[in-house]
Amino acid sequence: MIKLLVGRKGSGKTARLVDEMNEHALDENLNVVCIEKGNRLDTQIKPQIRLINIEEYPIKGYEQFLGFIAGICSKDYDITDIYVDSIKKVVKSDDQDEFLNFINKIEDFVITRGLNLVILYSAESESLPEGFAKYVEEF
Repeated sequence: MIKLLVGRKGSGKTARLVDEMNEHALDENLNVVCIEKGNRLDTQIKPQIRLINIEEYPIKGYEQFLGFIAGICSKDYDITDIYVDSIKKVVKSDDQDEFLNFINKIEDFVITRGLNLVILYSAESESLPEGFAKYVEEF
């Protein structure tokens, strides 16, 4: 399942993301990963959550990020949930067409592996192309 938490900057998306991750971390059957730029969430999330600072890896763009996610899943095959805080910062791009292409490519990967992928995307939902509608959870 792919879910996009969409809303303008400062609308509380990250706080909601942290709450959801921490709730999932309580279930010992889940393996939760959070990908962000920097380490601003390291004191807010439970220690059971694997926090990845994308700045430690040479990732730029959606294609490389797709490969990165596939790589972490191949090493850690029991990942159940992946959270991405502020995808535009993580991939260093705000191109909506590239983002939609990424979503379309990763959808089969996520479904095949039974993953839950939650992505924060700062934008007004009305400004998103129609292809995002089935994934958007408005804030």
